[in-house]
Amino acid sequence: MLASGFVGPDPHVYSLLIAGCVQASDGAKALELYQELQDKLGGEPVFDGIVYGNLMKAYFLMGMEEKATECYEEVFGPQSEVRFGAESYNEVVDALGQNKMLENALKLFDRMLAEHDPPLRIAVDVRSFSVMADAYCAAGRFEDAIAVFHRMGEYKVIADVAAYNNLIRHLGINRLVHEAEVLHKEMGEHSLVADEETYVLLMDACFRAERTDDGVGYFDKISELGLKPDASHYHKIVDGLVGLSLLDRAQEYFDQMREKEIGPNLATYETLLKAYVGVARLDDAAKVAKVILLDEKVIFRDEMRELLEGALRGEGREDDIAKLYEDVEREKAEAAVRAAEEKARAAALAREERAARRAEAAAKDEAAAKASAAAIEAILGHRRKTEGETEAATSAPNALDGGILSRLGLSSSGQGAVQDTALSTETKGDSQEPF
Repeated sequence: MLASGFVGPDPHVYSLLIAGCVQASDGAKALELYQELQDKLGGEPVFDGIVYGNLMKAYFLMGMEEKATECYEEVFGPQSEVRFGAESYNEVVDALGQNKMLENALKLFDRMLAEHDPPLRIAVDVRSFSVMADAYCAAGRFEDAIAVFHRMGEYKVIADVAAYNNLIRHLGINRLVHEAEVLHKEMGEHSLVADEETYVLLMDACFRAERTDDGVGYFDKISELGLKPDASHYHKIVDGLVGLSLLDRAQEYFDQMREKEIGPNLATYETLLKAYVGVARLDDAAKVAKVILLDEKVIFRDEMRELLEGALRGEGREDDIAKLYEDVEREKAEAAVRAAEEKARAAALAREERAARRAEAAAKDEAAAKASAAAIEAILGHRRKTEGETEAATSAPNALDGGILSRLGLSSSGQGAVQDTALSTETKGDSQEPF
């Protein structure tokens, strides 16, 4: 981007890159990127506040709390020229709140609320209240987290489903199921429709509180409401039920997932496999391993292979190991044959469809040609008929005029000379007198 010469160093882009490094636990690279941004700006301070939250996170990641504090005090000092908006403020509050600097986070949040004056100045948004709730939860102050979440309305900010899910997640992790359920009820009261993630979070909260049936009920509600759980959601219920030692129920949801043609992810397979091996249900473990081996989208890791084979050997079932792989190879070969046959059938059907389309097109072309020829013949016939009638109408008056003119001694119409007929001779004779 920079090499193109069309744009300069953008603090927002660098902030994203720094955030990515922080998420990857590479604080050194994050600090290197910030230094690069400064260098490209000619060594001048970065006046866009968007970079400072992620920069502080990088300092905390590197164990440089003093540098993080120094950075905070510098950019928010009375002489600072750094510009902040809701997004850049949020990143700093998040950095402070997640690193045991709650008081500083609260102080900054109060400043944000004081500056908020919509529509002239937007200093807080939905995420502002969510990161402040995160900060309270990180400090174990869950009532305060709920309270600050409910303050959104005071500042004309409307909570969305993601914000509710975020707080429900915190409450669920800490077994505050009742509070999570109250928030879920509030969503409906505010005309917000809970999504798949909401119900999975409530399920997880119930599992943590050993309310198994309630948790399963929340998961089942996803399909009842016409929502569509994906592989990650199914993994949550399978993993949760396995954690509660309910392997048979976990297997039911695993089977349900496959019936709906939702491909399990590798973590789901391995959770079941390890659980079956752990309780010495090796036949079930082998069945799971077989499904993994037949699933071309996942890899049967060596660790899992060794776990299963070691358990089978420990029971003196070496022959079952060989049989497992033989069955897999046979079924793969049969599947390949079926696939080839299906491909051949599809190709033959495609050829038949192409031939039918060509025949249909030829028939249409022939019909169109006949229709065109008929239309041309009709036009020509009409023209011939019209011309014949015109000629007949013209010749009839000419014949009548010719007969009259001949009696008058005229050769043709339009010719006025008197012909030398017997009538004219007789007239001449009568008019002459003898001398």
